[in-house]
Amino acid sequence: YKRGNQLNEQLEALNNGTIKPKEILLWYNNPGDDDLINYKIMESVPTALCNYNFGVWARFAYALNAKTEYVCVFDDDTIPGKRWLENCYETIQKHEGLLGTIGVVYHTPNSYHPMNRIGWAEPNEKTERVDIVGHAWFFKREWLSTFWRELPEKDHPMIVGEDMHFSVMLQKYLGLNTYVPPHPKDNKELWGSLPDTAWRIGQDDAALSMNMDNVELMSQQLRKYTSNGFKIINNKK
Repeated sequence: YKRGNQLNEQLEALNNGTIKPKEILLWYNNPGDDDLINYKIMESVPTALCNYNFGVWARFAYALNAKTEYVCVFDDDTIPGKRWLENCYETIQKHEGLLGTIGVVYHTPNSYHPMNRIGWAEPNEKTERVDIVGHAWFFKREWLSTFWRELPEKDHPMIVGEDMHFSVMLQKYLGLNTYVPPHPKDNKELWGSLPDTAWRIGQDDAALSMNMDNVELMSQQLRKYTSNGFKIINNKK
């Protein structure tokens, strides 16, 4: 969404990884001006070119088209390290659950902030359990049926909340937790998001988390899920 200029960098990073994706699917979400659309990439990568902003949830519907055992969904400001998919594959064998490159541990079940972040922004030497993850999601394709087992309410703003929803559904129906694979300070090849790019792009005008109205929507969703049984790590009222 409004960040087509990073596509070449993203694809190069994926194709140069130690584990290369068997297929790449591109969800082009209301890109706007033609100069943001890379038609050369669209000729080689299956692309859903959408003329409307369906928000962050739509890509998890598009992911149903994947034919691989594992799927990794990336935000448009997320450039993975060379060994990120390898890191995820090795981690999920030991910690079966949803994986991501940035994790959130909430302080209370009542508000999105304050919280602790774990991953590329605050490196972790070992796999850490968190409440939700974002920026990149690594999971078994079959878990998409669990993601969509409960639909968002018709009036839910589709620009936030899919990350929380995924962790909630996996915990509720499959008893699975959410984790951040190791992001060691001395080896950024294992990271799911290279920090120079993430800091530079992730705080621009298209960044959802920089909008305080969106943060309040996230808090509302957290309160709704925790009141309905979502168990966060710090679950004291």
